Parts: sequence; C-alpha cells; structure tokens
Amino acid sequence: MSLLSRRRFVAALASTPALAAPAWATASVSEPRALSFSHLHTGEHLRNIEYFSGGRYVLDALSEINHVLRDFRTGAVAEIDRGLLDLLHRLHGLTGSSRPFEIISGYRSPQTNQMLHRRSSGVATKSLHMVGQAVDIRVADVPLAQLRKAALAMKAGGVGYYPGSNFVHVDTGRVRQW
Repeated sequence: MSLLSRRRFVAALASTPALAAPAWATASVSEPRALSFSHLHTGEHLRNIEYFSGGRYVLDALSEINHVLRDFRTGAVAEIDRGLLDLLHRLHGLTGSSRPFEIISGYRSPQTNQMLHRRSSGVATKSLHMVGQAVDIRVADVPLAQLRKAALAMKAGGVGYYPGSNFVHVDTGRVRQW
C-alpha cells in the first residue's frame, strides 16, 4: 500500500461516525475548563470554578479546589493532580451531567489512609488519594453504573465501582478496574 493510499485509508477511517473521537477528546487544549463540587462531609460547595483559562491553569482556583478536596478528617490540604481535574472535566462532559460532583473522599493524609486501611481491606496501603491523584465521587443526575461505564470508556486511569457505598473511584494511575 502506498503512502498516499494509507493516508486516504486513515482519513476515511477517522471520518467514520462510529469511530470518530468523542467530543471531550477533540476539545481545544486552550478551551476554558470549570468544575463544580459538593463535599458531602463538610457541606462545602464550589460552583463552576474555572480552573483552566487562556491556555493556563488558574492558581487561585486550584488552591480553592485543593482546599475543598482536603482530608476532611485532619484538615490537611495537598495539591490535587491537574490531570485528575481534567479527567473529571472530561467525565462530566461525557455523562452530560448538569450537577456538581458529590465528593466522598479526595485527598487523604497518610494518617487517615492508615486508619481507614485498618478498618477496611478495601483501602489500599499506597492509595493514590494520598498523593492527590484519586477521588471518590457520584453525580446526582447520573446513575452510578452509567458514571462507572463512562469512566471506564475514557481509559484514563483506575476506576473502582462501589455500588453498596454509592460511589465511583477515579484516579490518574494506570488503567485498571475493580
């Protein structure tokens, strides 16, 4: 196959509607990004906070997000992975949700993680929550199974499904599911 015919083949394949990339994958890298959160343990809310604008992350907005996603048990604040925020932004768009992410757990200090690990075998000793790369969420207008399915479809990190506790875990670690 010649180089020209390969290019035509690839172009034709990309233009096939069933194989076209989802809208979130083709969005402009400089397009503004905003998120909304409702923390279920603290009662705190962030509404439509624009954390990326003009091709840059907005430091004041990131600080506010770090504070809301802090370890609510100890008050410890850590930097939340920007990739995790982008993952959440894409996930929100993919689900078509109009509601904020309900936060069950964001950052966890090592002390909190150790305490939770002692209580439950479902808490990893080296949890990505401790480095700001994981969050446990749900969204009021998206069924939990649909949220999980959308997160899995993104193939952007780990996805844990906890229907008994009514949340989905997403992280920016390696692609895996449980």
